[in-house]
Amino acid sequence: MQQLLVIGGGLAGSEAAWQAAELGIRVRLYEMRPQRATPAHVSERLAELVCSNSMGSLLPHKAPGLLKAELRGLGSLILACAEETAVPAGSSLAVDRDLFSQAVTERIANHPNIELVREEVTHVPDVPCVVASGPLTSTALTQDISRLTGQQYLYFYDALSPIVNHDSINLDVAFRQSRYDKGEQEEGDYLNCPMTREEYERFCDALLQAERISLRQFEQEDPHFFEGCMPIEVMAARGRDALAFGPMRPVGLVDPRNGKRPYAVVQLRQDNLAGSLYNIVGFQTNLKWGEQRRVLRLIPGLEQAEFMRYGMMHRNTYINAPQLLQPTLQYRGRADLFFAGQIVGVEGYMGNAASGLLAGINAARLLLGKMPVIFPTNTMLGALHHYVTHAEAKTFQPMKANFGLFPPPPAKTNKTDRYHWYSERALTAMRRFARANDVRYDQQKAESANNDGIIESVTV
Repeated sequence: MQQLLVIGGGLAGSEAAWQAAELGIRVRLYEMRPQRATPAHVSERLAELVCSNSMGSLLPHKAPGLLKAELRGLGSLILACAEETAVPAGSSLAVDRDLFSQAVTERIANHPNIELVREEVTHVPDVPCVVASGPLTSTALTQDISRLTGQQYLYFYDALSPIVNHDSINLDVAFRQSRYDKGEQEEGDYLNCPMTREEYERFCDALLQAERISLRQFEQEDPHFFEGCMPIEVMAARGRDALAFGPMRPVGLVDPRNGKRPYAVVQLRQDNLAGSLYNIVGFQTNLKWGEQRRVLRLIPGLEQAEFMRYGMMHRNTYINAPQLLQPTLQYRGRADLFFAGQIVGVEGYMGNAASGLLAGINAARLLLGKMPVIFPTNTMLGALHHYVTHAEAKTFQPMKANFGLFPPPPAKTNKTDRYHWYSERALTAMRRFARANDVRYDQQKAESANNDGIIESVTV
């Protein structure tokens, strides 16, 4: 029997080990706890949730719900354990975090094809392997990954700007223009939200009064944590006009509504090829998510903004996946080396599980003499991994599952109809892909949460 090594017993590593084992591969899953602790974990159990206990929406016409539907059909261990240990949370999936991690640990420990090894791995082994070591990868392993990939492709801190849905931007206010209109190719690269002095002052007042996310102790103690990625609220606290002379400087821009330069401006830059996602340039922030929604909607043009990702700042080791990985999650320099989880730049519990599922399936297929698979980009699983392996490498930042990763439907529809269409198309595409590529898929389980059923005539 072929053997696969999996490094890391978090959500992605546990899922990768389970998927490979279910396909008949002998797996050695390495987890360094309790031999070596991390600053965030409190137990030695696998798949311990260190932040929220919520795994997002269950509704199939929401992006997180669609991803769950796909993972349910593909036999996800993480999702099965989450649903078994769920607590009341309306239309969302929330879990008893202790029972959840206990369930994952017991499933892994009792699988006949999995050997759970409680040791720290300090280097990437020269055998078939999935690296799913997570955002708090140990120093020794981090150094070896850096040696393998090149230091310039390894990042240690997330400083993420919020991303909004293009359709939610008020284009009667926001205007398309680059600074000084330099060159034909550069013209119109940015959407600009102009502010008067009064609007700027009101925004700064709200920003300074908003609640922030508390940093963990090990983040507070790191003198380099905010180096090169100053949060906008910290910048504003250093001087009333700091933002107006920093990321919100209006030089080279003219508001077409009045022909004048705004007092300040917030720029948004296209974040995906489809043009459905725009990130707020230079707006990394550590505000609580509800506060971000309240404060950032004070920006003219973003009054009804739909946030596809909130800004955040936290300790997170991740690689430049577009530069280093194939869509199969194979390392470009070595076919038998896979990466999965937050280290590849996926955000969210279920996104991490999805990357582990993809890496585990593909590692097993490789060892069984089959071709690794690339899921269709009109499925949520496929779209998410297409993004993290095809995004602009120079500006790559982690991403969670969202409908902005999909190209728009051929006919313009309202948001509700469009989201239902995305879901129906994705589940149809997943079913057909699995059948054509010998991928285990339980259609009935996948569609169990889809009350509207599947439209057979949807274009795939």
